[in-house]
Amino acid sequence: MLQQVNGHSSGSDAQGRESLREDLQEFLGGEVPLHQLDDLTKVNPVTLETESAKGTSASVLRCLQARYTADTFYTNAGCTLVALNPFKPVPQLYSPELMREYHAAPQPQKLKPHIFTVGEQTYRNVRSLIEPVNQSIVVSGESGAGKTWTSRCLMKFYAVVAASPTSWESHKIAERIEQRILNSNPVMEAFGNACTLRNNNSSRFGKFIQLQLNRDHQMTGAAIQTYLLEKTRVACQDSTERNFHIFYQICKGASADERLQWHLPEGAAFSWLPNPERTLEEDCFEVTREAMLHLGIDAPTQNNIFQALAGLLHLGNIRFADSGDEAQPCRPMDDGAVRTSALLLRLPEDPLLETLRIRTIRAGRQQQVFRKPCSQAECDTRRDCLAKLVYARLFDWLVSVINSSVCADPASWTTFIGLLDVYGFESFPHNSLEQLCINYANEKLQQHFVAHYLRAQQEEYAVEGLEWSFVNYQDNQTCLDLIEGSPISICSLINEECRLNRPSSAAQLQTRIESALAGSPCLGHNKLSPEPSFIVLHYAGSVRYHTAGLVEKNKDPIPPELTRLLQQSQDPLLKVLFPADPEEKSQEEPSGQSRAPVLTVVSKFKASLEQLLQVLQATTPHYIRCIKPNSQGRAQALHREEVLNQLEACGLVETIHISAAGFPIRVSHRTFVERYASLRRLHPQGSPHAEQATLRALLQDILHTLPALEAATPAAPAGATPAPVHCGRTKVFMTDATLELLERGRAQVLEQCARCIQAGWRRHRRREQERRRRAAVCIQAAIRSWLTRKHIQRLHAAATVIKRAWRRWGIRMAFLASKELDGVEEKHSSQAPRSPSSFPPPLAQTKLLRAVTHLWPLGLVLANAAVGVHGFPRKLVVFACLQLPVGSPSGYTVQAQTAQEQAGIMSIRALPQGSIKFHCRKSPLRYADICPEPLPNSATGFNQILLERHRLGHV
Repeated sequence: MLQQVNGHSSGSDAQGRESLREDLQEFLGGEVPLHQLDDLTKVNPVTLETESAKGTSASVLRCLQARYTADTFYTNAGCTLVALNPFKPVPQLYSPELMREYHAAPQPQKLKPHIFTVGEQTYRNVRSLIEPVNQSIVVSGESGAGKTWTSRCLMKFYAVVAASPTSWESHKIAERIEQRILNSNPVMEAFGNACTLRNNNSSRFGKFIQLQLNRDHQMTGAAIQTYLLEKTRVACQDSTERNFHIFYQICKGASADERLQWHLPEGAAFSWLPNPERTLEEDCFEVTREAMLHLGIDAPTQNNIFQALAGLLHLGNIRFADSGDEAQPCRPMDDGAVRTSALLLRLPEDPLLETLRIRTIRAGRQQQVFRKPCSQAECDTRRDCLAKLVYARLFDWLVSVINSSVCADPASWTTFIGLLDVYGFESFPHNSLEQLCINYANEKLQQHFVAHYLRAQQEEYAVEGLEWSFVNYQDNQTCLDLIEGSPISICSLINEECRLNRPSSAAQLQTRIESALAGSPCLGHNKLSPEPSFIVLHYAGSVRYHTAGLVEKNKDPIPPELTRLLQQSQDPLLKVLFPADPEEKSQEEPSGQSRAPVLTVVSKFKASLEQLLQVLQATTPHYIRCIKPNSQGRAQALHREEVLNQLEACGLVETIHISAAGFPIRVSHRTFVERYASLRRLHPQGSPHAEQATLRALLQDILHTLPALEAATPAAPAGATPAPVHCGRTKVFMTDATLELLERGRAQVLEQCARCIQAGWRRHRRREQERRRRAAVCIQAAIRSWLTRKHIQRLHAAATVIKRAWRRWGIRMAFLASKELDGVEEKHSSQAPRSPSSFPPPLAQTKLLRAVTHLWPLGLVLANAAVGVHGFPRKLVVFACLQLPVGSPSGYTVQAQTAQEQAGIMSIRALPQGSIKFHCRKSPLRYADICPEPLPNSATGFNQILLERHRLGHV
């Protein structure tokens, strides 16, 4: 339908084109809003332009602009994450809670695009049980696009998610490593970043951070490797730029005592410190000092560092006046600057001044020494060289201290995640060797991206037998051949000029480059330029490099007398940076007889860059493209032309084309079968014997389960197209949707298997519990039965002993009672009338008396006594024996009775006279104090035994 519309519009008049434009706008307006599209591969390429490339670029640009306006700064572009610099603080976008949310999500790619998505993907790839491979993240973009901030946030993310140990000791180690890794950022930025024309916090060095993980995927350490510090910035900057941040931090954040110690008075002006009134967020001296303290750099060492940096500032104030005579050295214009600089660097003043003004030359076979006064320009060059040498050695020493603080033992870590933060592409009004090296590094990284993704992926499709039409892309190999090619290139010509023993000429170097490399399409010409220069057509645009000073900067000459001077310093830090007796001869002092080539800046940088690319090629790379919306650094402002140039320069449009039509997921056959073999449970018609089936047959069985998985998907619409998947010769190619479908089916099968295993285990556990319960019941019943029998046996034995003792005691008491009784003679007097109480007691009283006899020990005595005793005396005796209240006011006092009342009662003892009190000891037996109500005719007592009268008659 779109082809018909386009064809109609090509042959219609202006009115038809206007209506077509309205129809297209209405058609596009019905689509999903652009700010809701998380992936640029889903952007509709239909635009009013006829060329598809322009249409795609315009659609991508419109989508990025809509998302940027809606404060959405991250968008996927196939394998690449596009990051727009917001140019404003967005705290909630990088909070620890959001980090944990992305880390805990089952599928982080389902969340909104973020740098945390890339970080979590790399971390999960390292944790994968199938072929764990080292990961790397390449953060690229122009200067000011936000690469440093992105790298800093990624380091915080890894420090949070990769530091969760279980033991307390490991937790303390992980916290220390995390704190040191995070504290390395402010130190490296203070000493290596500066304010440039395009960025207030521009990295003036390259940095590759290796985050080291152990077998438990916990962060155990890190290692930092730096590339090409722009040390020329110490002594030379643009009028609108600044020096390194640390110099401004010292001048603005030092205390009064420190200012006095470092000779930094208020309002002091330094020639190497332009724009001192411009205050940036990075000018925070206390943050840098605290970070250095956490890295193990104590306060005295910090004081030595800042004192040396203050000495460099005063060194820059040294100016020389032309002597007018070549035989006379130049005079310093300010002796105070020389004196202060020598004092802070702890160097002897006279040798310092002599080294800056006089050059030592060794010539001839005898190595004769000649001393030649330097010109004013040479004195300034030697002064700048001294400052750059000290600062470069100090920066390298800081990197080594950080590595020694955070680097782990090689035996303690197994994998790593590399984070590359390299300087962005630069093009200034005046470009020299630094910009050439920086842009050369960006060309190499772009070539790595092209070779790894754009070219290698399409070539792999052809090799594997996929039906694929190649997508044209911009290859920067031609530009790399111009810069580093063999045998002739820009780098080789500059190095050759350094080896020639002759003065370098800027015009001559320009002529050699243009004549030797005239056939390269990436070399441009500008004949109208007033200064000698050459133009290189980079992938990101053309840059004009000035040849003046290129050869001298490439040589990076360090006079030997400068090194010997610094070795005489009494400062402890400079003694470490410049040892007096180095073990090996330094490269700054080449022998006059040696023919070995001198290492130049370009050759050293090229070697370190090749080493970095070898590390990247051995890892699985991930790409983050930082885009700068505008060159002014204003929020909510996106300049379409600038963004479009960046998109085209980094090959993002071609990346979107290939990602939209290609298969980003590539898995080998064996790995695919090992991971998804469980899906064959969903396809029972497959091979019955897995061990006998071939790898191809197993692969087909797994792929046949895809329709069933799609049908089982709840969100799958009716009549949906099958998931795109292609089985190549050695690999399986699929899209993210297919991978998600397979992972969902695998999770479903694993869940079923887990449920089956859990059901069997629970059933087994219940049976074991029931068996153990029955066994416990049997054991408990047997033990209780045994305990009961033993208890009854003990009761029977105790009862037998008690009864035997009771009977023995009863017999003994009966025997004692019979012995105690004397012979009794009772005379029965029939004349005396018998009282009613003298009759035998009734049967109830007899039973009660027997009960008292059995229950009370005194009953043994009463049983042998006469039962004829009756009346008040008998009650008194019973009450006295049982210690019971008598209920009468007379108490226990018994008055002597008359002879008529006691007639018929005879005793072997004399009756007591007066009041009588009966005493009875308390029985030791339980309940001995309790007795039933005594009978009126009962008599008890140990002191006297009363014989009843009616028994006398039967004796």
